[in-house]
Amino acid sequence: MAAPISFSLSSLASKSQQLVRNERRMFAASDDGAMMKQIQSTHAPGGRVVDVKPILQVIENVLHHIIPNIDHAMKGGTGHIDALNDLTTSSAVDGALDALAYIVHKICCEVSCKCSGGGDAHATTMGILNMLSSYSWDAKVVLTLAAFAVNFGEFWLIVQLCTSNSLAKSVALLKQLPDLLEHSPTLKPHFDALNKLINAMIDVTKCIVEFTELPSEFISIDVPPLSTAMAHIPTATYWIIWSVVACAAQITGLAWELSSLAHKVSSIHEHLQSLLHLCYERIDEKKLLEAFEDFKRTIETPPMDNLKILLKIFRKEETCYLLNPDKTEVLIDVLRRKHVLLLISDLDISHEEIRVLEALYKGERVSSELNYEILWLPIVDRSTWNDGYEQKFLNLKSIMSWYTVKHPFAIEPAVIKYIMEVWGFVKKPIAVTLDPQGKVLCPNALNMMWIWGNSAFPFSSEKEESFLKVEAWTLELLVDRLEPNLPTWVSQQKVVCFYGGVQMEWIESFTTATKGVAKALDIGLEMVYVGKNNAKERVKKITGLIKEKQLSHAWEDENVWFFWNRLESMLYSKTQHGKTIENDVIKQEVMTMLAYDGSENGWAVFFTGSDEMVRANGEKVLSSMKSFDEWEKLAKQMGFIPALRKHLDGITDDHHCTRLILPGNGGGIPERVQCAECGRPMEMYFMYRCCVE
Repeated sequence: MAAPISFSLSSLASKSQQLVRNERRMFAASDDGAMMKQIQSTHAPGGRVVDVKPILQVIENVLHHIIPNIDHAMKGGTGHIDALNDLTTSSAVDGALDALAYIVHKICCEVSCKCSGGGDAHATTMGILNMLSSYSWDAKVVLTLAAFAVNFGEFWLIVQLCTSNSLAKSVALLKQLPDLLEHSPTLKPHFDALNKLINAMIDVTKCIVEFTELPSEFISIDVPPLSTAMAHIPTATYWIIWSVVACAAQITGLAWELSSLAHKVSSIHEHLQSLLHLCYERIDEKKLLEAFEDFKRTIETPPMDNLKILLKIFRKEETCYLLNPDKTEVLIDVLRRKHVLLLISDLDISHEEIRVLEALYKGERVSSELNYEILWLPIVDRSTWNDGYEQKFLNLKSIMSWYTVKHPFAIEPAVIKYIMEVWGFVKKPIAVTLDPQGKVLCPNALNMMWIWGNSAFPFSSEKEESFLKVEAWTLELLVDRLEPNLPTWVSQQKVVCFYGGVQMEWIESFTTATKGVAKALDIGLEMVYVGKNNAKERVKKITGLIKEKQLSHAWEDENVWFFWNRLESMLYSKTQHGKTIENDVIKQEVMTMLAYDGSENGWAVFFTGSDEMVRANGEKVLSSMKSFDEWEKLAKQMGFIPALRKHLDGITDDHHCTRLILPGNGGGIPERVQCAECGRPMEMYFMYRCCVE
């Protein structure tokens, strides 16, 4: 048994002032260049490898059992010994300590003898460093801390048992430990400081060990922040050993000095911890970049099997289970050799979007040879994740009728980086198409799905381009199947008017005036209110008033959302395939419609048949209806739409403000946009919007 430390108040009191002076001197000197050279001169590693982790676990076990019992012993409580956990008897610990028992015993004796004899703390520290010269820095601190744990552990065993065990009581008498118990009120602040110092020593030691375990393939010891940390470790090692010596020589008169030392060691820990945090950040960045490049290589050179790509989407430590449409756990293998749409969104994906996509997924797909599956990949900010987001995720997952991830955190961070940097996801949902071999057919198939539905299957960029070549700007393209009465109205050769805006006064004036014009011309007229993009609550209120006053037909929320999203999809689809407003009529008309919607004023578009049309902003079209007498004769000669178009062309508009508002990541924003009113190039601004209705 190593010689336990004697804590006699009488024998050590005379040495306190010398230790105080030594400590203050070393506080000032230890961090300068000369001292660093002196510390470094003791280091001559001989290539010995010491597995310090299991030893450190035993040290923590010992010291963390002592600290809670100090107050108990100070108060004269009955001694009790808790069983240490199973780590202390593991074969790894036995093997590690078997070869190191001698050096630990030597350190125990060095500390006990020098402290008992009133030796200089710095000299003792340097002596221990010289004794451990052939060991690595992490081994030096762990072995010294092991010696301290032996000495201090034996001491506290006697303290705990001396009131109930005659042998322990006799040993305590020989060591003058009764003085300790008798003076416990005086010593209380001292041992509080001791506890803080011990915790700080353990923290710094764990930090040093952690630095040695950083993966060299991801961070270099020669480059900051790791090189910076390694330069500080010798000083940190010195202070841990110095702290062990100071603890061994503790007396009441050193209470302030131990507190100061605890602060010093804690500061070292904070600094090392900050460097360790930077190292882990650097390692994570390197790992992320390597995983990113690996995923990039895999997805850009299809492996003839989509399962390989699907597996790489998820973290390696995650078992690749998904939830199927019935919310049952299934292996990801169920998607093998199938067309898969990766639906990528945040947690703000709209219920309208889900319902429209569900209609495509569960409708025509089932009754035809279309064979594709959808997998939802929610992209979330892990740093702000909370119970509210968790519940939002669960709610969205429950209403989706396709495959979903079990949890957003299962997605590999490098894949999220690829999704955002290569596929361009920011906030607006996208759907990436993978064919059965794992080839990316289109980085965002939602555009063509909103425009042409399942007829665009297999949702490839080539299929999209072929559709764009033959498409024309017609009533059917604008409205699709959103208005069930449209075929009847067209067959009856009625004038069909679609209008929007959120100013109720304008809507009443416009619908009333337009109905008056139709009556005067004795033509059939049907009017449909299509609302405004991203104004759900206002549109819902206006729709109710329109129906109540029987002003016109009005679409429900889902149709309004789909109408505007289809227009945006047409714009992005055209832009992705290099179309410009100069050479593409559809893009020109779509941008005009979206520009109308960007204004707070109303607008209207009139159709007769499938392709005869005219459109105008709210101010122009309302003034035209109110001044019908000016072009009534022309309308009876030419027809309603040609006459209205000619009348609108004759209206000069010197003052106008047209706005075109587009989501920032829908697949490419056109660099040059012409004003829908005057044809001049529009200025580009950045707008950040949060619209909560």
